[in-house]
Amino acid sequence: MTATPAADGAPLGVDADVAVVGAGPTGLLLAGDLAAAGLSVTLIERRPRTAANLTRAFAVHARTLELLDARGLADELVATGRQVSRLGLGGRLTLSLDGLAAHTRFPYVLITPQYETERLLERRALSTGVDIRFGTELLGLHQHTPGTVELTVRGPDGRPRTLSARHLVGADGHRSTVREAVDLPFPGRAALRSVVLADVRLADPPAGVLAFSGNGRSFAFLVPFGDGWYRAIAWDRDHQPPDEDPVDLDELRTIMRNALGTDHGVHDARWISRFHSDERQVPHYRVGRVFLAGDAAHVHTPAGGQGMNTGMQDAANLSWKLAAALHGRAPDPEALLDSYHRERHPVGRMVLRSSGALIRIAIAGSPAVRAARQVGAVALGGLPAVRNRALGLITGIGIAYAAPPGGRPPAGRRAPDVPLAHGGRLYEELRAGGFVLLTPAGTPPPPPGPPYFRQAHWRDPHRTACALIRPDGYVAWSADRESPAELTAAVARWIRPSPATPPGAP
Repeated sequence: MTATPAADGAPLGVDADVAVVGAGPTGLLLAGDLAAAGLSVTLIERRPRTAANLTRAFAVHARTLELLDARGLADELVATGRQVSRLGLGGRLTLSLDGLAAHTRFPYVLITPQYETERLLERRALSTGVDIRFGTELLGLHQHTPGTVELTVRGPDGRPRTLSARHLVGADGHRSTVREAVDLPFPGRAALRSVVLADVRLADPPAGVLAFSGNGRSFAFLVPFGDGWYRAIAWDRDHQPPDEDPVDLDELRTIMRNALGTDHGVHDARWISRFHSDERQVPHYRVGRVFLAGDAAHVHTPAGGQGMNTGMQDAANLSWKLAAALHGRAPDPEALLDSYHRERHPVGRMVLRSSGALIRIAIAGSPAVRAARQVGAVALGGLPAVRNRALGLITGIGIAYAAPPGGRPPAGRRAPDVPLAHGGRLYEELRAGGFVLLTPAGTPPPPPGPPYFRQAHWRDPHRTACALIRPDGYVAWSADRESPAELTAAVARWIRPSPATPPGAP
């Protein structure tokens, strides 16, 4: 089905400002953000509400925890899982994450089942007014003028009906119906076939760190949830039956013994399945009024545990841009919406390449490649610059966007969670959902003021810089020192009052 690009214009009588397809972590975070910004949001999910969602993701990285902190959810999620600050790299070598403590409140990987993340995000989405429609399947869509997207859906009663929205976001996974409806290709290839995935108990757990090893013929990965259950991921080069073939604990034990030298007494799987892992990415994240996020836009191997994290970071990037455009607060709304693809597509490509490289090294059969893996692991462990760059990319702390036109670094970089003069932190201030302008104490606020941005002051009384922080926690603009007129001009490049609201109105 080919979608017709929509013309500009504000439609009347739409069912929702934004329709989101897919109630996984990406869709839930996005929908909650949009509703919190005062937009009407309909979230469509094919699964019935009572159906269990097969949980594959388990790692929540530091940057994602920071984004959840900016929504008041991080501390509650951290309480559900286990903090892992040392990563096993094979053999006896481990990589410490303790160095992240100088850069973030979350110097670890949080190991928690995906359903815990979804539980908190669903609760937030419902509390902000999102209309979640479980058991509802998207059948097709068309983009119309003036500025609407028409969806054909089938609800629990089996009857097709139509919904209309000003924008649509497909967060409906690697088999995305939205992606197919806008005729976007999904080029790539199958990277791994017949990977065994299970949640199990162990009679003889590994000591203290994530257990991982690969020998060219097979690999296995054990992740502790902290409650006695472990996530097991295993693959064997010589045994790759189709995904639909049954799998049992005996097969998992055999692979673990080959890869780890022991099966750690694995028993009592609460679920076990087989899947294949692709490496794919769409060429465009936006088609007219339709956007793609998460696995609908990019899929890659599980190495590094970055899939769910990358999707949630997509959502955080897109949500504030849609809200600014729909509320009339963006000086150039089309350019702002286009920047979603410009910023996030390179990140998706980077994650695809880095996770693919990690898994290919792990399953390499060549002794020379396995030797190179050990050399690389030693370099990661012993060279601070190499280690910090790798950790920055995997955890998301080091991901940055290109500076906007006319901007200069640190514009485009992640804003650290700095302490503020009133005793709070920057990421607590971001919970209001808008921009934050950081200035020295005594700096008069430029227009338009609240609710377009909140002004806060550095705790350090000697700091003279000014910085405008985007709602997703990245620097929009900064300068060592600015006059009131220059500060007003800098803010105006990013924010304009909506026509119906006088400047400075609450």
